Amino acid sequence: MAKVMIVDDAAFMRMVIKDILTKNGHEVVAEAVDGLDAVKKYPQVKPELVFMDIVMPNMEGIDALRNIMASNPDAKIVMCSSIGQQSVVTEALKIGAKDFIVKPFDAKKVLEVVKKVMQI
Repeated sequence: MAKVMIVDDAAFMRMVIKDILTKNGHEVVAEAVDGLDAVKKYPQVKPELVFMDIVMPNMEGIDALRNIMASNPDAKIVMCSSIGQQSVVTEALKIGAKDFIVKPFDAKKVLEVVKKVMQI
């Protein structure tokens, strides 16, 4: 099972993903409230997988993705987007994000993405 860090400025969204993951045997090793927090925590907790929101205060998800990928090119990061953020999602995939999921989260889709990304 995967050791996951969840990055989202909305506590409710973090709780939703955490609930889906933990009920299915995954371990949430860290939560971050924005991109800056994620960049700081990533090397400390060394998650196997990161769920990263795109729109956040202090540092956007795309900038946090760039930062983490620069220091760890093997990082497995899944971007979480709202409908209408397709251009940002495309950019994130070019930078190195492994996949993306759309809000609101569907448990089945979240688990499919975890399975797919962890097999890479």
